[in-house]
Amino acid sequence: MEKRVKELHPCFGHGKNKGRIHLPVCPGCNIECNFCDRKINTSENRPGVTSAILTPTEALDALKRALEICPDITVAGIAGPGDTLASNNAIKTFHLIKEKYPGLLKCMSTNGLLLKERADELIELGIDTLTVTVNAVDPKIQAKVISGIFYNGKRYEGEEAARILIENQLEGIRKVSAAGITVKVNTVLIMEINRNHIKDIAKAVREAGAKLYNIIPLIPQHKLKDCVEPECIDIDGARREAEEYIEVFRHCQRCRADAVGIPGQKDYGDQIYLKRINHKDTFSHG
Repeated sequence: MEKRVKELHPCFGHGKNKGRIHLPVCPGCNIECNFCDRKINTSENRPGVTSAILTPTEALDALKRALEICPDITVAGIAGPGDTLASNNAIKTFHLIKEKYPGLLKCMSTNGLLLKERADELIELGIDTLTVTVNAVDPKIQAKVISGIFYNGKRYEGEEAARILIENQLEGIRKVSAAGITVKVNTVLIMEINRNHIKDIAKAVREAGAKLYNIIPLIPQHKLKDCVEPECIDIDGARREAEEYIEVFRHCQRCRADAVGIPGQKDYGDQIYLKRINHKDTFSHG
């Protein structure tokens, strides 16, 4: 992993006192995950939630205000609330950031459906870190995690959708990692679906070029509301299995799509984004 990334990014290395801002510029998604409940509100502290959707220009203004309030911010990230590659908003925003604040790390999160075909854009843009949510590398298992995908103007379901998603994720990871982008993979741990599949995921994404792996416990909601919530012993066991193949990240703060500040310490989102209040702790995906 690049030294600069490890020193400056709180989710990729040793930058524990470094800050980040998530800029919520992506309105729509192209995957129907059975655990995902994207919302615009002021109460839930989890990815997939924001108090507003910004334009790229508004995001640049928010970044300027955030840097004035929290000079420790070293990372400009875009993590939703929809998928970052399902529209051009994230890439437009990063172009503005690259021109105005070239010293900031540029961090993006994606479900990876369009990663294979848009990888060259990210490479040319100079994205520093990329997080891809990979919940299975077996189509039979993946088909239980998602209800469908929207791809090239068509809706796919079942194992056909799962195969397309997995192929695009892994090939996309190969392309961007080969170009020097540091890749982290998130997996939502679903006890009834992918608990015994963690080793396979970790091995496959490491072989594709991912450097870091983050296992996130499901909070039962949406179509998976009847699933059990993983306990600490379950999460720890899954992490130990994954560590046989890849470095595991253990300090995820389950950040909103409009988080601002130093993870786990101080959040300035209510000062940057209007009417931001954090008091309800739920989570869908990373």
